[in-house]
Amino acid sequence: MSTPPDTDATRRAGAILTVDLAAIAANWRGLRDAGRATGRPVECAAVVKADAYGTGAAVVGPRLAGEGCRHFFVAHIDEGIALRAVLPGLPIYVLNGLLPGTEADFVEHELTPVLNHLGQLNAWRASAQRYNRALDAVIHIDTGMHRLGFGPEEAQVVINERGRLRGLRLALLMSHLVVSEEPGNPVNGEQLARFRTFVQAMPGAPASLANSSGIFLGPDYHFDLLRPGAALYGINPLPGQPNPMLPTVKLDVRILQTRVIDALQTVGYGAAWRSARPSRVATIALGYADGYFRNLINRAHVHIAGHRVPVIGRISMDLVTIDVTDVPEAACRPGATVEVLGEHMTADDLADHARTNAYEVMTALGRRYARLYVDEAPEGGP
Repeated sequence: MSTPPDTDATRRAGAILTVDLAAIAANWRGLRDAGRATGRPVECAAVVKADAYGTGAAVVGPRLAGEGCRHFFVAHIDEGIALRAVLPGLPIYVLNGLLPGTEADFVEHELTPVLNHLGQLNAWRASAQRYNRALDAVIHIDTGMHRLGFGPEEAQVVINERGRLRGLRLALLMSHLVVSEEPGNPVNGEQLARFRTFVQAMPGAPASLANSSGIFLGPDYHFDLLRPGAALYGINPLPGQPNPMLPTVKLDVRILQTRVIDALQTVGYGAAWRSARPSRVATIALGYADGYFRNLINRAHVHIAGHRVPVIGRISMDLVTIDVTDVPEAACRPGATVEVLGEHMTADDLADHARTNAYEVMTALGRRYARLYVDEAPEGGP
């Protein structure tokens, strides 16, 4: 991705987040094609919860729909309502299910609840009767995650008492993998066996098991619908291996001020960093209010004009300090930009420094950034 354009919005912004829609679309195509590699008619959905992992669901959703995506997943009903405004007519599934009293909202906005227990199933079936129309539903089976989903006893009730589904169109059977990023972990096979047993007992409905990493476990895990999320946005679905996905975001942050300090001077709150030599310090328009984690104190770096530059001192709410002593002064003038995420520092890289995962890095991307969307065909592909 190139340098951000000079516009009113970027001139006013302390930080500019560039989102590459073409790369997201290419990642979706690559995952879709992985599902089709065996010749089976496997479809590929898009998980766009958490504002499309921080990249903007209102923009990403329609872009993927234009690419051919026909199924979208969100976590909360309000996410679904917002997405429906830009995605008329396509299935939108709400993973957290049916909260009491929201049935009319689901019907009004044509959203499909992922039903996670018998109480939700009974409430949604009652809604179908009240509206005197068939309503789409997804049955989520817990095969080992032990979060949401029908446990073994409730799943058996559904198998034995199919009448509980009367008035509902079973749009999908689904479950969620626990350790799909670890191909050799036996838990994957155990979950696959449990899910197959349920699917075989519920003939006629499409099934979905594979998340981003699950797609790379092979065709046994693909069933009818793939559900990638993280990999769409460039997060590595194969930890410890080269990332097969294209990067999708770049974060450029402006230098606000530079100053020269003597040796043995401290920088920032708590005097948490002390200069070992006369140093030049730059302050950039970024902080923990923008999703740059406070625990990155003294252990992250950014890039300026090809130079790797250490982050020094505590991360403030709105400001970060960096040691630019070894960077040419011309590259560090106020208004110049620093690469925080991009070619030299991916979300996975920053997550390693912050001792978290790239999901948290992406979903924490700040709302104060100027956001730019580019849609140029990427070189290569996922």
